[in-house]
Amino acid sequence: MTIAANVIDEKFNAKALKTPRRKVFIILLTLASLRLRVFALKKRQNMFKLAVSISLFVFAGFFLLFGRNSPELKPIETTTLPAPNPSNTPAATGNSELQRHKVQLEKKLKGRNFTVLIEKPFIVIGDESEDAVKQHSASTVKWAVDKLKQDYFTKDPANILEIWLFKNDASYRKHAKEFFGDEPTTPFGYYSPSNKALIMNIATGGGTLVHEIVHPFMEVNFPDCPAWFNEGMGSLYEQSGEVDGRIHGFTNWRLPGLQGGIKQKVVPTFKNLTAMTDEEFYREDTGTNYAQARYLCYYLQQKKLLVQFYKEFTANSKTDPTGYKSLQKVLGERDMNAFQKKWEAFVLKLTVGFEVDVS
Repeated sequence: MTIAANVIDEKFNAKALKTPRRKVFIILLTLASLRLRVFALKKRQNMFKLAVSISLFVFAGFFLLFGRNSPELKPIETTTLPAPNPSNTPAATGNSELQRHKVQLEKKLKGRNFTVLIEKPFIVIGDESEDAVKQHSASTVKWAVDKLKQDYFTKDPANILEIWLFKNDASYRKHAKEFFGDEPTTPFGYYSPSNKALIMNIATGGGTLVHEIVHPFMEVNFPDCPAWFNEGMGSLYEQSGEVDGRIHGFTNWRLPGLQGGIKQKVVPTFKNLTAMTDEEFYREDTGTNYAQARYLCYYLQQKKLLVQFYKEFTANSKTDPTGYKSLQKVLGERDMNAFQKKWEAFVLKLTVGFEVDVS
């Protein structure tokens, strides 16, 4: 943007500005006299302009004649304002923060054969080849983020989160200890909220990565989400793909254990499952909590009710903190014991790798 102003009449050149004050005063009075003659010939509506012109000339003349310390007249210089810096605008703040974080990581990891990439809203770091890290970043991280936001999440995680993709089990365990002080209890990977990082053994595949991506999004979009639904959703998408342009969970390795639990009659009722505290859920007394939560979400997905349930539960979580009432409402089931028998029959018909529609 350019702001320019030129208050000096083009008829006054540099020599005229150096004329003694009295001569300038005489010239101004002469010009005023000439203008009076011209204005006198015009119509009465120009009388206001006449008065203004006379006032200006007289004021300027007296200022030049009697002013003691008046500075030498100088033309006003044109000022050009700098164009806005996109990185300083509110809309780009996140981008600039991600870029700064990326640079810091690159300095920290210099010479250690790590690739560092920005994949909004994450920073992806991997010790495979650059091409391999780029492939994981685009085909797994970006894909999962786009698809999850398409159906569920409107907010990005509040903090910058790092996704560490280690090339094998040895690298995964070595660097989890070195960078985060952790000794992983899972061979696949995990989300560490305290370290603001997803730490993955990418050699085991991208399923756990998608699972863990669900958690920071759930954290910011549904802060009161109970463990059963948080893990149910994460587990659903640890084996996922795209159906009709949307993310879709498929049957996976958790199925046989759940089928065994149903046959042994150790799977809790849905009322009990949804009422579990986080501690109770993660304790896994029956060994079926994750699988039961996953295949409840799978059932809802197959009935095309999962997105509706998510919206219903998040909207009413204050009065329905466990989600049990929302589940009943979305399913349209009054007798949840009868529904559980129906659901168990559905699960027992499933086979890993194959889809079963819900009638």
